[in-house]
Amino acid sequence: MITDEQLNLYRLEGVKVRVIRDAEPKNDVLGIVVAWNEQEVLIRKQNRKVLQLSRSYRIQPADQPRDSSSS
Repeated sequence: MITDEQLNLYRLEGVKVRVIRDAEPKNDVLGIVVAWNEQEVLIRKQNRKVLQLSRSYRIQPADQPRDSSSS
């Protein structure tokens, strides 16, 4: 699970992140970190819709190559 410090860094810098939910790249969520709690993270997509996702998913910067081995 991603740390609070890493999520805060992504939020403050406005880093676009990729949330890898399963082995299919088409199911990834791209957006920016808005908020989080102990179990979930709030991601704002480019179309301004907000998704509430589990923090157990792999979260990485979107500009990095997709790493599905840790999902």
